[in-house]
Amino acid sequence: MKSRHCLLATLLLCAASAQASPPEAWQEQDKRMLAACTKLSGLKEVKAAGQPVLFDDRLGITALTLSGRYPQAHMKNRAGRELCLYQRKTGKAFISEADNLIDARKP
Repeated sequence: MKSRHCLLATLLLCAASAQASPPEAWQEQDKRMLAACTKLSGLKEVKAAGQPVLFDDRLGITALTLSGRYPQAHMKNRAGRELCLYQRKTGKAFISEADNLIDARKP
């Protein structure tokens, strides 16, 4: 009975370590995400405006807020925000304007 418990514990530990990704893999994925998001952005001087928000693997998406300046003349170089949703499995990014995502006004 004791040997079964040891075997079970060993298998669980091996399975858990096999699922974990090394930090380098996450860093590389973050680089790919930032490149895909900034490439699609309609803002100039675009950069990440915070840390990525990782959704569970069932959804497989990471969200990232971007900030920059609107390039259109009528926008007069106004600051803007975009929300990028990045599909980790495919490497595809989707962008939407997100100026109203965070409302600075108090209720």
